Amino acid sequence: MKRRGAWRWVKWVVAALAVWALAAWGLALALVDEAELEHADLIVVLGGSAAYRERAEHAARLFREGRAPLVLLTFDGTHAGWSQAEQTNPPFVRLAREELLRGGVPESSIEVLPGLVTGTYDEAVSACEFAALRGARSVLVVTSAYHSRRALWTFRRAAGGRGLAVGLSAAPPGGQTPSAALWWLSPAGWRQVAAEYPKLVYYRIVH
Repeated sequence: MKRRGAWRWVKWVVAALAVWALAAWGLALALVDEAELEHADLIVVLGGSAAYRERAEHAARLFREGRAPLVLLTFDGTHAGWSQAEQTNPPFVRLAREELLRGGVPESSIEVLPGLVTGTYDEAVSACEFAALRGARSVLVVTSAYHSRRALWTFRRAAGGRGLAVGLSAAPPGGQTPSAALWWLSPAGWRQVAAEYPKLVYYRIVH
């Protein structure tokens, strides 16, 4: 009888894990959004220390495809770990710029958004103002997949009334961000997926 009870308990645990894994997968996918824009005046790569490489690589790919003639980076003031070779903590915006260059984007086609940004809303407002000053009529936002729904909503909010078309192309997960199926198995996944939901609610209320 004890063995039968233990086996029943194991089956319940396995079933609960299966249900949770399916729900977690759905929660991750629900954060992913896209807005097709075949051609734009600017590609705006959002800052993100945990995913700067995959965002820059994706932006470089879009540039090579001819989706926009200029790639814009944002500066959030964050720095990477200590570089023994450089004897400094390089800023992530510089590392992102280097990734763009390695990806085939020429120096003349990369600019850093003026000023310091402190979040997605700051990035959206600053990028839209920059676009207006340059006479741009469309921007293609590049960010991580799990940040894409909030980023798209925020940029459309900031662009309201400006006559600025906003598209978004998300860098696929699996590089610096965990896959949709397995995010809950790592601390990074909880920071990037689970923590995104309170931010979504906060942005809807505040902005």
